[in-house]
Amino acid sequence: MSRNDFSFLTRARRAAGGLVLGSAAILAGCASAPTAPLPTVAQVDLDRYLGRWHQVALVPNRFQAQCVGDTTAEYRRDGAAVEVRNRCRRADGGFDEAVGVAQVVPDSGNAKLRVSFFRPFYGDYWILALDPDYRWVLVGEPRREYGWILSRSPQLPAADLEAALARAEALGWRRSQFQVAPGAVAPR
Repeated sequence: MSRNDFSFLTRARRAAGGLVLGSAAILAGCASAPTAPLPTVAQVDLDRYLGRWHQVALVPNRFQAQCVGDTTAEYRRDGAAVEVRNRCRRADGGFDEAVGVAQVVPDSGNAKLRVSFFRPFYGDYWILALDPDYRWVLVGEPRREYGWILSRSPQLPAADLEAALARAEALGWRRSQFQVAPGAVAPR
């Protein structure tokens, strides 16, 4: 293998592994156990959940370190599974994209998914708070190492962001862990 081939493979692996919002739980398997159980919402209408979500805030992580903005997650049915397509803009103006698959955990009310961007490894993707109109969602994993607030639009009203952060705090995160994306809070 030539040096250029190795460099390309390294960049390709970095790009594929960099964005994967849902792959957080794969890494979480190495973390220590949480102090309290993490409840999810009771029920998710998967058909309403499908579509594009914009990342409004996140607990920073190493696999999204190259992302500087315009981070989205798009979900669509793929047979019995759900295709997950994550994308973000890098500092150089280019985009990283990763495609994975999600499977609903049985008896979870569709609130727990197992997501893989690197089969056969799957990680937890739990829906922890969901706006009744499916305008925003708080997503995390049982060890609370990772968390995201997603919105149907690139900007979320401040009151909705506050509600999502309050729920995250009630579930064991510190508000200060969440980094809000520039321009993600809608002006009043």
